[in-house]
Amino acid sequence: MADTTVLLDGLHFGEAPRHGPDGKFYFSDFYEKAVFTVDLDSGEKQVVCSLPGQPSGLGWLPDGRLLVVSMKDRTVRRLEPNGVLALHADLFDIATFHTNDMLVDARGRAYVGNFGFDLHQKITDDGIESLLDPSYDPPGTPLALVEPDGTTRVAAEDLKFPNGTVLLPNGTLLVAETLAYRLTAFDVAEDGSLSNRRVWADLREHVIAPDGICVDAEGGVWVATALQPAVVRIVEGGAITDRVETTQISFAVGLVGNTLIVCTAPTSDPDVVGKEHVGRLETVQVKVGDR
Repeated sequence: MADTTVLLDGLHFGEAPRHGPDGKFYFSDFYEKAVFTVDLDSGEKQVVCSLPGQPSGLGWLPDGRLLVVSMKDRTVRRLEPNGVLALHADLFDIATFHTNDMLVDARGRAYVGNFGFDLHQKITDDGIESLLDPSYDPPGTPLALVEPDGTTRVAAEDLKFPNGTVLLPNGTLLVAETLAYRLTAFDVAEDGSLSNRRVWADLREHVIAPDGICVDAEGGVWVATALQPAVVRIVEGGAITDRVETTQISFAVGLVGNTLIVCTAPTSDPDVVGKEHVGRLETVQVKVGDR
């Protein structure tokens, strides 16, 4: 039985649930090709912008302008006050397939992941169980760093489907390597460069392919499992401190105060969620808040 309450249903595939600097709660819907806000009390949603290239990760520049990852053309778009979605950064020379999740830090630097290869074609050809084979070694791909002015460089190499990314309270950057079944940590230099790469949590034994992640005030990391109808709270070393059952498979998480918001769907298969309105936002109260 689920521990969550369904806040909003009828989505295609929700992603990047974020608490904006304006106090509103935002999320992307891949196949609705739009970014929305949602009222966490009423569940009422409103369109913020539409993005033909398929929106994913969200973040904000210090001046409050919204950044949106455009997956299929491997760019980051910037929402201007007049409603225009301007090109902020082109990542085609760094990302080796669709771009996905994104962290934007307080200075406006964006860290952007990408698939690395055609995941859904792999699943179609070989089945999802092929991804769980310990001998399977997916292609590595870079994590991109976008400066506030839109210039780009490689932040880290050879990540296995770099996905959700957060900054811990101590300044450590964590990346969910979905197909390596781990959370990987980096130290962050003053200029945003990453170093001292290390495994923060190995999740393979829990059959967790970490997708979206968010961090609480104590440095615990909530992880969307991508394979199970649940989200888990992880601490360094990989121990699970809390588990929340959801109505469907979890793919992304966000935290507002003590309210955990989870994006769920029965599958990530675009042939299903691209056509059917089966995605949900689910909520639950948790012990440790975001501040």
